[in-house]
Amino acid sequence: MVIIAWELQRIDTLLFIGKKILRLIATVLVVSTLIFFILRVIPGDPALVIAGIDAQPTEIEAIREKLGTDTPLIVQYFSWLQQVARFDLGESFISGEPVTSLILDRFTLTLTLAVMGLLIALALAIPLGILSAVKRWSLWDYGGMLFSQAGMAVPSFWLGILLLLLFAVKFPIFPLFGAENLFHLLLPAISLGLARAATLLRLTRASMIEELSKEYVITARAKGLTPFLIKYKHVLKNGLLPVVTLAGIQFGYMLGGAIIIEQVFSLPGLGRLLLFAVYQRDFPLIQGGVVFVAVIFSLINFSVDILYSFLNPKIRVE
Repeated sequence: MVIIAWELQRIDTLLFIGKKILRLIATVLVVSTLIFFILRVIPGDPALVIAGIDAQPTEIEAIREKLGTDTPLIVQYFSWLQQVARFDLGESFISGEPVTSLILDRFTLTLTLAVMGLLIALALAIPLGILSAVKRWSLWDYGGMLFSQAGMAVPSFWLGILLLLLFAVKFPIFPLFGAENLFHLLLPAISLGLARAATLLRLTRASMIEELSKEYVITARAKGLTPFLIKYKHVLKNGLLPVVTLAGIQFGYMLGGAIIIEQVFSLPGLGRLLLFAVYQRDFPLIQGGVVFVAVIFSLINFSVDILYSFLNPKIRVE
């Protein structure tokens, strides 16, 4: 019976993971399809946009041939899907370099910035959220809620400008530009992480308060367990499960939200690369960058779902 139960659990886990993988593939396929047709329908003919209004017909035709837009749209689509399946995102029209290489070169900085931002957010949100919950309606709680409201109200880019003016111009503690080491990324990471900390703090507080009102806490008190053990072992373990999910989603949003922060701090990351690609009408780079970010975001969500299912096995059953 034990072997049968173990096999059923293994099959259940494999089915759960298989469903998540199929959802991941479907998400990436939908995003790829949307960005492909949006870039070809909304701006019009990419060759006309790139060549300009004064270009000769022969120049426009040469650009179409180079971009591969001289064939029917459906042929272009399936040809591009085949390229993506081979991890070939094409070549930048402006620089002529492979899009994949350009993206990977810049992604390291963006990933580092997002990781630092998430660590700052968690370091602020979890302790303050726990204190707000266990010391409800105290000064700790009011201070945490005030911080949460301010963090959600202040845009990240505006906070970044204020931090630059204060700590790089008024008091030149941090450098204005550059990304040579982690010290250069501290102000951008704070700008990126504070807004996420506000959201995570509210969820941590709400989740802990909900757990503190459940029956198992009353049972634990009746058994004579100390308040410290109840709050910081049993309640905290269950209360942080929703925070794990939201933290993963927020990390994905940080990768996308880094575009504006990188522009404010002049950081040569993936966001700034895609922003310049939009300015220069570099369609292969825009296309490849959006697909790359969609894949990374989907992989993060996939990883969070798998982690959450192991932390809370009831999810697989549901």
